[in-house]
Amino acid sequence: MSRHRIISVFIAVFALFVGTAQAKELMVLSEDEMIIRGLFYEEIGAFEQSRAIYGKLFDTTGDEVYLFKEVASSLLGKTNIPQSITRLKSWDKKHPETLEVKRLLIPLYLVNNNIKEAKKEAEYLLERSDTPIDMELASNPFLYTGEFKRALEILSKVYEKTANEEILLRMSVIMDEYTNEQKKAIQLLEMHRRMHHDSSNEVYLHLLSLYVKQNDIDGILETYKALYAKDPKKEFLAKIIDAYAYKKDIDGAIEFLEANNEGKDILYVLYKEKKEFKKAITLADQFYENEKDARWLAEKGILLFEEAKDKNNKEMIQEVISCLEKAIAMGVDDSVYLNYYGYTLIDKEIDIKKGIKIIEDALVQQPNNPYYLDSLAWGYYKTHQCKKAYEMMKKVVEQEGLEEPEIAEHWEKIQKCK
Repeated sequence: MSRHRIISVFIAVFALFVGTAQAKELMVLSEDEMIIRGLFYEEIGAFEQSRAIYGKLFDTTGDEVYLFKEVASSLLGKTNIPQSITRLKSWDKKHPETLEVKRLLIPLYLVNNNIKEAKKEAEYLLERSDTPIDMELASNPFLYTGEFKRALEILSKVYEKTANEEILLRMSVIMDEYTNEQKKAIQLLEMHRRMHHDSSNEVYLHLLSLYVKQNDIDGILETYKALYAKDPKKEFLAKIIDAYAYKKDIDGAIEFLEANNEGKDILYVLYKEKKEFKKAITLADQFYENEKDARWLAEKGILLFEEAKDKNNKEMIQEVISCLEKAIAMGVDDSVYLNYYGYTLIDKEIDIKKGIKIIEDALVQQPNNPYYLDSLAWGYYKTHQCKKAYEMMKKVVEQEGLEEPEIAEHWEKIQKCK
C-alpha cells in the first residue's frame, strides 16, 4: 500500500474511526481501520501503540512502508530498539540496495549504542547518496564518537549545497568547542550573514559569542550594528553604545546615533561630554517641547552658560537665570540645579544672599557634597564672612585637593580674606 493511499485513507476515513467501537481487536480490524489507528496514535504521541499496529500491518501485508513506519515509531518512542534492528536487518538481506533501510539503521544503532555499526551504515550511505539530508544523517555517528574533523567535512558539503543556517550553526559550535577553529567559524558566519540578509538573530548572537572569546571589540561593535540594522531593539542599541564607550570613541557613538536618528537621550549626554553645547541645547529644547518636563529648562540654563565664550555677558547670564528660575518655580528641586543657580547668583554678584539660601537648600539634600560646600564658602567670601568661608573651604580642600582650578582660585582668595 503506497504512502499516498495512507494519507488519502486517513483523510477519508478518520470520521469513521471516531465512531468505531474501541473494543475491536487488531485481528478483526480492516487494513484501513488499522492505518487510521496507527496515524492517530502517532498524532497523540502513543508510539508504542502505533509501533504495534504498523508491525501487525507489515506482518500481514509485507508492505515495506509499514515496516519503515514501525521502525520510525520505535525510534520516536525509544522502545523495542533491538527488535526493530533485527526486523529491519532481516528485510535488508532480501533488499540490500534500499537506502531507506540505511537511513533508519543509523539512528537505531546510535540509540542502541552500536556505534561501529552506525558508522558502517553511514559510510555506505555516503558512498551512494550525496543528498543533503543523507549526508547530514551520516554525520551523526562521527559526531557521536568525537571524530569532529570527519563530521565537519560532511557537514561542510551539506552547507555548500543548502546554505542551511542550522547546519552552519552546528558547524560553528563544533569549530568553537572541539576543533579550535574559532577564526574559521567567524569567517563562515560573517560570510553567511552578509550574503543572507534574512539570517536569524541566532547567527549574529553566535558570532558575537565568538568575537567575545577573541576579545575583538571591533567585531563585536560591527556585529551589533548589523544586528540593530535588521532588528532595532533598544538592548542592541545599548550594546553598541557600550562598545563605543569601551573603545572610548565618543565621536563614533555620536556619528552612529545621528545617522540612525536614535538614542537621543544618550546623544544628549554625549554632546555634553564632547562640549557640543549648541547641539545639546537643540535637543534640550526638543525634549522640553515633547515632554513639558521643567528639568530640561534647567538643563538649558546650564548649557547656555557653558556654551558662552564670554562668561560675563549680561544678556546670557540673565537668560541662564531665567531658565533656572522658571524650572525651580515649576517644581524642579534637584540639588545639582539648585547649586548651579545659587552659585551663579553669588559668583556674578546678582543676589548673593539669595544665592547662599539656595545653596543651603542644596546642602540639605547632599550635606557633604564638596562642590556645594565650595559654592557656600564662596558666598561667605563674597559677603566678607571670612572665618566661615575659611573653615568651609578648608574642608573642601581636604576632600578634593587643589587640582581643580576653580577650587584652587577660591582657596587662594579665601586665605587672604580679612
